[in-house]
Amino acid sequence: MRNKSKGMIEAEISEALIKFEKEYMGRGPVETRTYIIDDMVIVRLKGVLTRAETQLTGSGEGLALIKKVRIKLLEEARPLLATILRDITGCDTLSMHTDISTATGERIIIFTMECNLEGRIKNA
Repeated sequence: MRNKSKGMIEAEISEALIKFEKEYMGRGPVETRTYIIDDMVIVRLKGVLTRAETQLTGSGEGLALIKKVRIKLLEEARPLLATILRDITGCDTLSMHTDISTATGERIIIFTMECNLEGRIKNA
């Protein structure tokens, strides 16, 4: 993290999450943005639903199923994601929160970190 700007770290996290989505989930997002705010890393991924998942959004049961499966998959990958973030930021992940919109195909992931990343970047 030394000698890297906030924007550089955010871009590195975005690239790592794109790679994760492609390798682990089978499809990468159309657009990814990462925001570091105090001790939080907020990742916004657009266009994450597969064509088949988009077809399932036509029913209430399909919507619930997509959300349940996607959230479970991400929870199972939490140790891997925590390692990715630690490698980039030097901080451990305390918690991870996520939701996916089946209407827009957008996923938000919020990581709470053990240190104030934004403060460390400004003081570096």
